[in-house]
Amino acid sequence: MSLTKLQKFFKKKSVKYSIPFLVLVVGGSFGLKQFTENRYRFRRNQILSKEEAEKFGIKKKDKSEVTLESEFEKVKEININNWENKRGPRPWEEVTQ
Repeated sequence: MSLTKLQKFFKKKSVKYSIPFLVLVVGGSFGLKQFTENRYRFRRNQILSKEEAEKFGIKKKDKSEVTLESEFEKVKEININNWENKRGPRPWEEVTQ
């Protein structure tokens, strides 16, 4: 191909906009693949011990403490007939405690 034919080819509107778009889509998918792969690789290795969790302020509960029946009993104790609507503070109001 001569130089003029090549220049005409790249000046076409369909080529001018479609090639960068395809490069962006294909390159983006490879980039996202790398980011998600790293995210899952590092997440898998982050199992905290009880001491480390307490250092971050996370209290580990025993899984056997919470059951469906215990939560149902808590819901049964709630009195939905007598309640009071309490307005929360607005961002522009001064919070006094």
